[in-house]
Amino acid sequence: MRNWFYEQMAMYSAYHRDKRNQMTHHVGVPMIVFSLMVLGAQVSLGNTDFGSVTLSGVLIAALLVVYTISVPLVGILCAVIYGVLLVLAQQIAGVGTEIALTAFAVLFVLGWIIQFWGHAFEGRKPALFDNALQIFMAPSFLVAEILFSLGMLGGLRSEMQSRMGRYLPENEAG
Repeated sequence: MRNWFYEQMAMYSAYHRDKRNQMTHHVGVPMIVFSLMVLGAQVSLGNTDFGSVTLSGVLIAALLVVYTISVPLVGILCAVIYGVLLVLAQQIAGVGTEIALTAFAVLFVLGWIIQFWGHAFEGRKPALFDNALQIFMAPSFLVAEILFSLGMLGGLRSEMQSRMGRYLPENEAG
C-alpha cells in the first residue's frame, strides 16, 4: 500500500510544481471535497447510537485509512481537517435538500474553476485526466506540502522526488 501511495503522490507532485497552482489547490480542493461531503451526507446508510451513517462518512473514513496506513502523520492531520468538514457537511445536509444541493453546486463549480485557474499557471492539465485515482491524492498531498514547508517528512519528499521524473513532460524528464 505504501509503495502505491508514494507512486501516486509522486505523480500528483509532478503535475503541481508551480507555487501559484499549489496555492489555488489549497483553496479549491477543500471546496470540492466539502461539496462532495455535503452531497454524500444526503445519503443515509443507516443509524447507530452515535448518529446517522452517511455515504460521505463511509467514503472519507476509507480514504483516511489509506492515508494513515501509508503516511500516519498525514492521515492523522487529514482526519482532523476532514473530520471537521464532515461534521459541517452533515449539518448543512440536515438543513434540507435544497440548501444542501445549492451548497454542493456552488462550492463544486467554484472549486473546479479555482483548480483550472491554477493549472493555467502550471501550463499542464490536471493529473486526474491521466489517472482518475489522482483525485483522491489531493487532500493528502496538500497536507504533505504543508509538512514539507515545516521541514517535516523529508523521507516522503525524497521518495516522491525520486519517482517524479517519469510523470514530468518529455521535455523536462531526465
